[in-house]
Amino acid sequence: MPEYRRNKLEGGTFFFTVVTYNRKPILIGERERNFLHTAWEDVRTRFPFETIAICLLPDHLHCIWKLPEKDMNYSIRWKEIKRLFTKTYLEQIGPGEKRNQSRIRHQEAAIWQRRFWEHTIKDQQDLNHHIDYVHYNPVKHGYVQMVRDWSWSSFHRYVKAGWYEADWGESVKHSFDHLENGE
Repeated sequence: MPEYRRNKLEGGTFFFTVVTYNRKPILIGERERNFLHTAWEDVRTRFPFETIAICLLPDHLHCIWKLPEKDMNYSIRWKEIKRLFTKTYLEQIGPGEKRNQSRIRHQEAAIWQRRFWEHTIKDQQDLNHHIDYVHYNPVKHGYVQMVRDWSWSSFHRYVKAGWYEADWGESVKHSFDHLENGE
């Protein structure tokens, strides 16, 4: 079994990719978005963090968090978000994908992949690249032609704040190959 080493940086800023089990497209239905939002806010209340950017896609999400000073435990946050979402999903919708023997043995639902991708943001340029990547992702996956046409993204907040023009991404054909490990 591979050994996963997480970078721990108190007060750090981190990019994450979190994926559903077998990439089942369950994340953008209205009920599921509400489940995730409720879990997110509950966890953010108990374990504060700032959501710098987010994009919700059918089978995964990307986000960037800033943790409070003297706090480096993003894993507890993801554990709790996944747990609360899963609990509500199972209560309201029913079982997810068919569970394999390992999931049965560990009493795990088949809603989320077990792990998540994490990248520690190094500097402002790295942060800017990852924010762009988060927002451009629906175009990359072919869900929309224009970034502005994807509803489930913090892109719209960034446009209102003047960070992006509304047509950003139209002429931007960035290569995000250096960020692809999270997918």
